[in-house]
Amino acid sequence: MTKRTEVTVRELLLVALAGALLSVVMHWPLILNLGDTIPKDLGDPLPQSWQIAWGGHALTEQPFEFFQSNMFWPEPDSLAFGDALIGYAPAGLIGEGPHAAVARYDLLFLFAYALCFFGAYWLARELGLSPLGAVIAGVAYAYAPFRLEQDGHMQVISSGGIPLTLALGVRALRLERPWLLIAAALVAAWQVSLGFAIGLPFAYLLALLAGVAAVLWWRSGRPAPPRGLIVAGLAGVAIFAGIVGLISLPYFRVADAYPEATREPSDVEEFSGGLEVFILNSDENWVWGEATIDIFDEVKNPAEKALFPGLLILILAAVGLGSSSFARWLRWSLGGSVVALWILQLGFQEEQGWLWPYRIIYDVLPGWEAIRTPGRLATFSTLALALLAAAGAEATVRGARRHLAERRPGPAGARRWAAPVVAGLLVFGIVVEGRGLPFDPWDDQDQPAVDEVPPSVADVPAPQLHLPAEGGEENRRYVLWSTDGFPLLVNGRASTRPDEIEELITDMRDFPSVATVERLRAYGVRSVVLHTDLAQNWPQEGAELRPVEGLPVSVSRRGPLVIYDVR
Repeated sequence: MTKRTEVTVRELLLVALAGALLSVVMHWPLILNLGDTIPKDLGDPLPQSWQIAWGGHALTEQPFEFFQSNMFWPEPDSLAFGDALIGYAPAGLIGEGPHAAVARYDLLFLFAYALCFFGAYWLARELGLSPLGAVIAGVAYAYAPFRLEQDGHMQVISSGGIPLTLALGVRALRLERPWLLIAAALVAAWQVSLGFAIGLPFAYLLALLAGVAAVLWWRSGRPAPPRGLIVAGLAGVAIFAGIVGLISLPYFRVADAYPEATREPSDVEEFSGGLEVFILNSDENWVWGEATIDIFDEVKNPAEKALFPGLLILILAAVGLGSSSFARWLRWSLGGSVVALWILQLGFQEEQGWLWPYRIIYDVLPGWEAIRTPGRLATFSTLALALLAAAGAEATVRGARRHLAERRPGPAGARRWAAPVVAGLLVFGIVVEGRGLPFDPWDDQDQPAVDEVPPSVADVPAPQLHLPAEGGEENRRYVLWSTDGFPLLVNGRASTRPDEIEELITDMRDFPSVATVERLRAYGVRSVVLHTDLAQNWPQEGAELRPVEGLPVSVSRRGPLVIYDVR
């Protein structure tokens, strides 16, 4: 194994700075267009920008009704209709309105990648790797190819808390520092608070690791650990369970009240795939995208099935399995974890009649039935591969040094450059394979411009219904724009959509009419905001020309908006 050198505060500060700079470079020119452009697409990032903004609003205005958001009125616990990014709520205290919401999202997106790099680096160092190997672990975890297609899912890319928790835990046990166990518990709870799509498997991973540690402790003769670690460990478990339990309560209420919140086996099957998922790349991948474009175009829900771990990462991980950088038990534990997670990432297909491991977990583990995307477990297999790749990188550097020593005996000047040169080439290869060339003018990765914000309707009587509303894209815009004052909206965008609201929106196809206005009055809607510039090809196209004589509504205009005040 590599001779251990202790991690210092200065080293961690430098690594944090390097992670932040690398994130800025790899997502250039996002930093220059904060609030005007957004990573990946105009899909989930828009409502997720609203989620973070709502978190800040709720902390100051209604902290004890945090989950009673302004969307999907009048449904309770509407923030729990999807992953809520609660851990980012403090950032929502800074700035107001849609532009600030997008700028905040952009900065947190860069932070998420920086934290993935930082957490994986620190974990690798705590497991005994050198700074060189730890850098490889950081870039392999943060910039593996599968993440490219997940850029539109903040709750998925925000996984830096996973290695950071493990790093704090390893350091606490290794150095017998009880307070670090408390810190690990707090970071773990924060990670879960960002979303259960990653947080729930992480919680089960922590329980599994605790179980393995207990078995090893029992088999080693039950040695008495320091009293401080015992107290801190129990306190950490209580803190983690208390925070996660409190966050879980509204999700349990939603699961009980809305059958549509539970993922049926058919829902999971749509996001499950065959072995081709492990070679499938995002169509935006600079190196491999063209090679798998035909598969990408044919696969259903390809964004959740592009799970290629990276060829260079796989090669280094294979080398790492046979290296001496880690103890044998750790190397083979990491390798076995990768294989097990790959099997789970396939999900299941009922018609094939096999005993799928993922189906067993789906049926047995509490809460797992709410997760529909098996491929997101790649977050965990990528971490294991990154650690093995880091060990393989160290072995590669040692081999390069030996080769130079054999070819050039004598002064060691040239050999001193072997480590940084080889490490630099490996880092370059990993990030290029995963993200493309920084500052590449031919890079076709999009950072689309955010739509211009329409005139404010914060003063329009609420609850409001915005039309057209049958398309997900429009509702994403409405919730983002509602960060201007947070008026109550019937509209909403989340993975769980209440059937009653869906029916109401469907009934509005011939609005305004006697039947639709009476339906709105019975439901309690005070205002309808018609976005004429978005209504093309929707049933409400030309609705502003429909007569309203005799209807209990008054009409006004604000730019492209036609506002109907339902009396």
